[in-house]
Amino acid sequence: MTAIEPATLRSAAPSVWTRLRRRKLALIGLALIALTFFGAIFAPWLTPYEPNDQMFDGLTLQGAPMPPGAQFPLGTDLLGRDLLTRILYGARTSLIIGLVANGVALVIGTLIGITAGYFRGFIGSALMRLTDLMMAFPALLLAICLAAIFQPSLWIVALVIATVNWVQTARVIYTETSSLSQREFIAAEKTLGAGHLRILFRHILPHLVPMIIVWGTLGISTTVLLEATLSYLGVGVQPPTPSWGNIIFENQTYFQAAPWLVFFPGLAIVILALAFNLVGDALRDVLDPTQRGQEQ
Repeated sequence: MTAIEPATLRSAAPSVWTRLRRRKLALIGLALIALTFFGAIFAPWLTPYEPNDQMFDGLTLQGAPMPPGAQFPLGTDLLGRDLLTRILYGARTSLIIGLVANGVALVIGTLIGITAGYFRGFIGSALMRLTDLMMAFPALLLAICLAAIFQPSLWIVALVIATVNWVQTARVIYTETSSLSQREFIAAEKTLGAGHLRILFRHILPHLVPMIIVWGTLGISTTVLLEATLSYLGVGVQPPTPSWGNIIFENQTYFQAAPWLVFFPGLAIVILALAFNLVGDALRDVLDPTQRGQEQ
């Protein structure tokens, strides 16, 4: 077996896209993700309101939230703010945290997993024991504790989520790296005097790229759900910055009187998480060599 060259990976990209677009569920997931990005980026042009604008006509004469209608398509919240506007701006929070937190977790998990799997011995054992220790703690409980210690903000929440989400990636990368480091082409590189960094980043890491892509895609949905949970519990992104979780948290007491205040942000969370899962599952099948030649 020979090492995968970067040019080989580039030439395989069109083939991956060709196989991916044959999968209807993956295309649906990609469309939902693109729609979410579009809404988050162009929110100022899609709605005439600011996320924290409290409109005088945003409440009924009794002071209750307005139901969905012509002026406010998704209704208003307890303070007379347009719910559609807050959901669009909340998408920015979910996507930023999802991409940043998952990206940081992916980098940490990959570095720890590839280092432990390649060097093994004392270094590998120490890193894997650290991983096992982190996995022993419930991720949500650990995230709540860390978020409570630090002042919650957008970037702090992203770092907290990254701190608890890297362990699964590290374990998977460790297993694959341990297997790759025993292959003949790695032994040949060592015999020729190749350094550790060259072997790691030139010959082992390219083989891990498909796995990293899949875990990166699937991890975003987990990150989005965890951020929404932390915000709902009051230890995530703090108001007035809108996030889908704290929108539900702020309006949960009106669930029976104004169910749209909980239903629409909850639906947005479910749709985005489902979209990334659909794409991640499709990528896992497409990038898995054992699935090549098979059609869904």
